[in-house]
Amino acid sequence: MSLYDDAVFVLKNYEDQEELRQRYLDHLAAHPDGMWKACGAGHVTASALVVDPQRGRVLLTLHKKLRMWLQMGGHCEPGDATLAAAALREATEESGIEALTLLPGGPLRLDRHSIPAPCNWHLDVQYAALAPPGAVELISDESLDLRWFDYDEVASVADTSVRQLMSAARAAL
Repeated sequence: MSLYDDAVFVLKNYEDQEELRQRYLDHLAAHPDGMWKACGAGHVTASALVVDPQRGRVLLTLHKKLRMWLQMGGHCEPGDATLAAAALREATEESGIEALTLLPGGPLRLDRHSIPAPCNWHLDVQYAALAPPGAVELISDESLDLRWFDYDEVASVADTSVRQLMSAARAAL
């Protein structure tokens, strides 16, 4: 199964956000290259919120280009077999934490957001990744900063999308 086929399968089986889910599926049906950054009409991305439920906190990155506190995530790559694998790869690369595991059950949310040209949209499929006990983060080249925030601190630093993803992750724990 290709990454494209996996994305269609994941989205068809995602049972929430019906209208947005259908927009993702319509996008992929209209754009066979809709998984890749080169697709000018927009592309599917994968992200994961790194959660430490034992300590009641999440790890956010201060994105270098956007200068916003966000979950780890980004573009799919040819070596990604699945959306889940892409999300886990991105979370591992951007957090520096080995042995992350995705919260079972598939994606928690979808978030479609505009981005600067030449592309128009990111169609983000959002997961949660559990940090192992004693996890130590390591900042990547893609970040200005990397920081743990207590659950109740996130609302003061992050946008609506991150807050909604955090709520979904906490509900799924």
